[in-house]
Amino acid sequence: MEEVKALKNLKKRKFTSLVLKAAVWFCGILTVGILIYILMFILVRGIPNISMEFLFGEYNSDTLSAFSSMVTTIEMIVLSVLAAVPTGVFCAIYLTEYAKRGNRAVRIIRLAVDTLAGIPSIVYGLFGMILFVNVLGFRASVLSGICTVSIMILPVIISSSEEAIKSVPDAYREASLGLGATRLRTVFKIVLPSAMPGILSGVILAIGRIVGESAALIFTSGTNVLKNPSLNLFASQRTLAIHMYMLANEGLPHSKDMAFATGAILIIIVFLVNLATTKLAGKFGRLGDE
Repeated sequence: MEEVKALKNLKKRKFTSLVLKAAVWFCGILTVGILIYILMFILVRGIPNISMEFLFGEYNSDTLSAFSSMVTTIEMIVLSVLAAVPTGVFCAIYLTEYAKRGNRAVRIIRLAVDTLAGIPSIVYGLFGMILFVNVLGFRASVLSGICTVSIMILPVIISSSEEAIKSVPDAYREASLGLGATRLRTVFKIVLPSAMPGILSGVILAIGRIVGESAALIFTSGTNVLKNPSLNLFASQRTLAIHMYMLANEGLPHSKDMAFATGAILIIIVFLVNLATTKLAGKFGRLGDE
């Protein structure tokens, strides 16, 4: 009797396992399928409309060139990452390596990070417009957009860096300190190189948010298109995401086709940035293993 009952339980567990396995595979295939459909939908409609005039020509009602927006987007990515990554990583180092557990300051910082992560981008845009555009006098400019976006991506960088640093085994720290290295040297020579792949993963997510951001930047960097791209931080210029949004709402016959072309360029830029960052993370990972 007990053997029959045990056999029934075994069959039940196997059936449950098969159902769960099928559900996991279905969800995974569905996710990949949705991603492929979105990418193909945009790329198939966008790539045929990409031309040299659209990529590098002067903006007018005929070409609707994205050259100025491409330059602004790359400028926004580079300067925002340079501003936010050191701040976020140093904050994560303090939380994991120096702050005492249960410290009130740690609780306040983590509460601030969680709160910043949950704020809608339109609220960041209003904040940036009031502080950077009006109070500090930066006007609607690339600099105002960079300052706003840098604050937006801080929670992502802090959280990912903190988790990456926590994942470094304590044995690495103990061995370094045992050999006479200072805590600061241990952090920068041992902990950070080992945690670099995880930190770069956070940077990838941050770059994705920068590239796709439009609501906050409309209020801060503006929607102007310069015929000749400028690196002037105080000039009002639109990014590719805003360019795509504006084209989608234009009344010109070919504006929607150009909007799909802009979307295809955005996807290609994100892919290339992610590929380069992933290669860099793999290089740091191999150095950490050595």
